[in-house]
Amino acid sequence: MRAPLDLAAVEAMDAADPLRAMRDRFILPQGVIYLDGNSLGAAAPAVFNELQKAATQEWGQDLIRAWNTAGWFDMPVALGDQLGRLIGAASGQTVVCDTTSINIYKVLHAALGMRSNRSVIVAEGDSFPTDLYMAEGVASTRPGTVLRLEGVDAPTIEELIDERVAVILVNHVNYKTGQLRDMAALTCKAHQVGALIVWDLCHTAGALPVELDAANADFAIGCTYKYLNGGPGAPAFIYAAKRHHDDVHQPLSGWWGHARPFAFEQSYTAGSGIRRFLCGTQPVLSMRALKGALDIWDDVDMAAVRKKSIALTDLFIQLVEARCGAYGLELEGPRNGDERGSQVSFLHPHGYQVMRALIERGVIGDFRAPSTIRFGFTPLYVGYRDVWQAVEVLEDILRTGAWQEARFAVKTAVT
Repeated sequence: MRAPLDLAAVEAMDAADPLRAMRDRFILPQGVIYLDGNSLGAAAPAVFNELQKAATQEWGQDLIRAWNTAGWFDMPVALGDQLGRLIGAASGQTVVCDTTSINIYKVLHAALGMRSNRSVIVAEGDSFPTDLYMAEGVASTRPGTVLRLEGVDAPTIEELIDERVAVILVNHVNYKTGQLRDMAALTCKAHQVGALIVWDLCHTAGALPVELDAANADFAIGCTYKYLNGGPGAPAFIYAAKRHHDDVHQPLSGWWGHARPFAFEQSYTAGSGIRRFLCGTQPVLSMRALKGALDIWDDVDMAAVRKKSIALTDLFIQLVEARCGAYGLELEGPRNGDERGSQVSFLHPHGYQVMRALIERGVIGDFRAPSTIRFGFTPLYVGYRDVWQAVEVLEDILRTGAWQEARFAVKTAVT
């Protein structure tokens, strides 16, 4: 059993934190402990500076000329390469564009086209819903396509993989429990039967080191508004291994993906490389906001991020179980930090009310039905003292029964 921690020991952890100075690069409201960066990352002055420059100087003064003078047209690929460093992707394999849902649709269609003699999509039954919705939508456009689900059609995803499978869509980190998949092992399993694999990195990019190239991954998609702090609705991204570029065809054949977009030809010819996954005109202001967020990562060591992430989440679990274990909380995700993303989830029969009470007291996490209270730990701006104080508030709410107050039972949105 671990020795009990006191506040002085926790503050010493903050003092020794090599990422401590990164907190000053974000805007964090006074009186708030923000443990929901796995839903929406905090804002940064660098993001606002980029927005200001793009809006007032480039758009305001250069007008349409800024597509060339400010490099607007090339931003999807330039930002893709910048983001690619954080997910283990060599240049030319990642593009920033559209939304996660749209990108899932594009990539699943492309993968099915590359395995046209197969008709099975494999996914997780407890996946984030949009992944399943989009997989269902893709299957509905291709007669005979079948969707197999882990937890529904077999207990494990490995049991669902055979020679009839065209593509596997899987989350690297489960959005509810924080369970981390072994990317290299599952990719190898898929390739042994000739299937392709798409990794959803929404709860991974910016939270821990990812090695897409080293794992021999085929495709990946993800968002940039969580751990990457690109802002609400920030553009998503697609990774496609270079070896597939000549074979991929995606159905949203918009003009930005054309080989010669400014020739204004009447029929479509796909562009080369990763640009094949582009569709329509991209949102410049959102792209520029994301640039400001990604620039912060140029100074960050992902190994240090992962080390702190495990330490923060380990500390949180230790303190919650020591101080709140008698109040009906049950750890939902992995206890071993190496098997966990940068979040911790607990089950509580009145989780919704507990989270509402926490938010009112300035500890912002989130709730996922039916009974999960979820806490995300963003190592760039969450400290060890934050963890200590959050658990103090949680203990008080549970000990006093404050969560039972009538106002917390009202079903309003939990952000």
